[in-house]
Amino acid sequence: MALLSAPCFHAASAAAQGFPAKPVRVIVPFAPGGATDVVFRLLAPKLSENLGQQALVENRPGGGSTIGMDIVAKSAPDGYTLGVANLSFAVNPSLLPKLPYDTERDFAPVSLVTIVPLGISVHPSVPARSVKELIALAKAKPGSLHYASSGNGSATHMATELFKTLTGTDIVHVPYSGGGPAVLAVIGGQVPIYTGSIPSQVQHIKSGRLVALAVTSSKPDPALPGIPTVAEAGVPGYEAVEWQGVVVPSGTPGPVIDRLNRAIVESVKAPEFNERLAGVGAHAVGSTPGEFADYVKKELATWSRVIKATGIKVD
Repeated sequence: MALLSAPCFHAASAAAQGFPAKPVRVIVPFAPGGATDVVFRLLAPKLSENLGQQALVENRPGGGSTIGMDIVAKSAPDGYTLGVANLSFAVNPSLLPKLPYDTERDFAPVSLVTIVPLGISVHPSVPARSVKELIALAKAKPGSLHYASSGNGSATHMATELFKTLTGTDIVHVPYSGGGPAVLAVIGGQVPIYTGSIPSQVQHIKSGRLVALAVTSSKPDPALPGIPTVAEAGVPGYEAVEWQGVVVPSGTPGPVIDRLNRAIVESVKAPEFNERLAGVGAHAVGSTPGEFADYVKKELATWSRVIKATGIKVD
């Protein structure tokens, strides 16, 4: 099995009887305080309620999420260790030369939990007030424009590289150690273009220190009313969002995965969870294991193409 196939329901259903009988640990492969960590700490109380056991968030950062995900891959396939996968889970197989696990073989999908649209904005001094104008400017001056991201291999980096690939533009990447330093660099005029979380931009857009051009999702975002999607603004087929979902070690019995899925989807639908997500710019989704497998398969293919086309490398 694995990630790209349905769960194995012929496994002894006895494994699911009485599950869970003890707390479940949720491995977040990032440091405390980041968006992914915040989402799952918001989810944990409701998930604990729906499982009837505590869901304990455990941060295992490092290696662009590979350290935490390796712990998940090597855990017992019994449903008591959940891994939080995000866009890096789909990027790393093409970006990193040696992973300690096989992304497609060593995990089974449980549910997509959230998507997080990004925003593309520019410093007010940039003579572009639309995506089409930005593309024209970049094509008129290849290699002269720069964009800030929250780091190599991040969603903000990959979303802009996809934009470059689809538009045939040459815009130079300037990675920062997080979204905070990146947005400050653009506000300060050191870098002209910013791709990043919408909450990190909203107040600066309202104050006129940034000019919003588009959102990266397939639908407009209510936090930026009147701002089109990149696809609507002139780049057909463009969509790039951060996302978070739950996986378990491959070999976890299907009935256990089904029990986890029901609890996660019920938790994701809770109004109190949805209300609190707005602060990190996330939107609740929830899915079947099969739907999440299809989503990850599509993401793996997209980012493989982009990385090959652009020659992105991480030191």
